[in-house]
Amino acid sequence: MSSRKLKSSILIQGECLSQVHRILRERFCHQSPHNNLFGVQVQYKHIIELLKRTAIHGESNSVLIVGPRGSGKTMLINNALKELLEIEDVNENVLQVHLNGLLQINDNIALKEITRQLCLENVVGDKVFGSFAENFSFLLEALKKGDRTNSCPVIFILDEFDLFAHHKNQNLLYNLFDISQSAQTPVAVIGLTCRLCLSEDKSVQEVLQKHFNVSKSLRSLHMLLMLALNRVTASHPFMTAADVMEAAQLCSMDSKANVVHGLSVLEICLIIAMKHLNDIYEEEPFNFQMVYNEFQKFVQRKAHSVYNFEKPVVMKAFEHLQQLELIKPMERTSVNSQREYQLMKLLLDNTQIMNALQKYPNCPTDVRQWATSSLSWL
Repeated sequence: MSSRKLKSSILIQGECLSQVHRILRERFCHQSPHNNLFGVQVQYKHIIELLKRTAIHGESNSVLIVGPRGSGKTMLINNALKELLEIEDVNENVLQVHLNGLLQINDNIALKEITRQLCLENVVGDKVFGSFAENFSFLLEALKKGDRTNSCPVIFILDEFDLFAHHKNQNLLYNLFDISQSAQTPVAVIGLTCRLCLSEDKSVQEVLQKHFNVSKSLRSLHMLLMLALNRVTASHPFMTAADVMEAAQLCSMDSKANVVHGLSVLEICLIIAMKHLNDIYEEEPFNFQMVYNEFQKFVQRKAHSVYNFEKPVVMKAFEHLQQLELIKPMERTSVNSQREYQLMKLLLDNTQIMNALQKYPNCPTDVRQWATSSLSWL
């Protein structure tokens, strides 16, 4: 074969490989919704019927979709919305509002985001409202074209729904569900959450959580395949078992757990204190003072290798955990609020904490024992 033909052959092979990479990446990254859903056909039918009743007949509805991360909740909704918007009359009239509990951390921020997504900033202007309910009702009233049958239906999608339930007074949720039960603007409220509160028995919840975290994540599968695909080249045209194994090792690396490895012993102790508070109060929000008290109980009764730090030093460690996004405030910090009593939420689960401690270099024995104890030091 001449050098020209050889060069042409290599070029064609490279182009084919690039196309294969592009097609597979598009599929793995969910750049377009799948036409076929597997295992959720019944749920999909229920969701699309619910959305059509809101969009076409002006009927308000609400539904909560519960499932572990990566199980296809967002894909289910995206496919249903895609089918709904293919209906000509619906496409021109239905409005969508997408909120996320990790981004809209209180009801006022959520209300501003609703105003922005509904393009009603100019309508609201400098108006002053007496309450959240009054402001929210004004927004929906601005969407009306006449009676209920001529009002613009609004579909609210609330991702990380459980975080909205922790908002102070829960104004957003109360108002959304009040409107969905009244003869006002037709709305559909769709909540997405991975919190599996199927039983009040904590041991049952823990078993369920561990079971679902092991292997039922489609997102994890896509990431695994993407990493393995990156090893396919012109000189290595086929994906091998070794590629998949190496990708699995990369996938198993927990970024938050890696952050924990770099923490001080004091910061580790504060995370363990938060873990115990979560266990005792069933994942209710906590504040610095509660964490500090828990830490003091440990130091005074059990610790032999942990220094009893002054309170300002402990506060600095607590604030560092917030900067690392291992904890997050439930409400926006106001100028007059006391830092010690601001409600916070731990963004690590028990499995992440225990796995990180296993790999933590030179972790004191009494600290490790405190972490593995089923109850805090009462």
